[in-house]
Amino acid sequence: MIRPEVGALARRWREVIAAAALAAFGLWTLSGGGYVLLPLGLAIVALAAGWGLIALRRIRFLRGIDAPGFVEVDEGQVGYFGPTFGGFVALADLAELCLAEHYGARAWRLRTGDGQVLLIPVDAAGADRLYDAFAALPGIDMSALVAALDHGQPTLPLWTRPQARLSRV
Repeated sequence: MIRPEVGALARRWREVIAAAALAAFGLWTLSGGGYVLLPLGLAIVALAAGWGLIALRRIRFLRGIDAPGFVEVDEGQVGYFGPTFGGFVALADLAELCLAEHYGARAWRLRTGDGQVLLIPVDAAGADRLYDAFAALPGIDMSALVAALDHGQPTLPLWTRPQARLSRV
């Protein structure tokens, strides 16, 4: 009944649609007025606005699947299984995150404290899961990360672990 392209668009925007529905519910609750419904409605609208902002950033982070291989994020560890290279990096060991150019394609460059490097194509299957993994890094600016991905600024260090933290590792 639903056209495939409309279904694909709805799946892509499903989190934003859910946040908008929650905001509408919050506004409806807010319209009830009173000492209970007014603050509850404001809290729901604020929660929906925050969720919607994060959902919009996730959508900007999501790319089509054009690269071979797939990404796995599990228990604070990022893995990439590619046809020619791959590996795992624990987020606790990560020292630097860059957006690099690799043979004409953009890739996330994850470097550990001991110098090991893992390249993950931005358009690999499952690369959208990296948004939540990168958001867990201390002090990362996710808006700058998404902006660099949108504007194609390669080889910029987008995040480095603070030095005090590196000396203990």
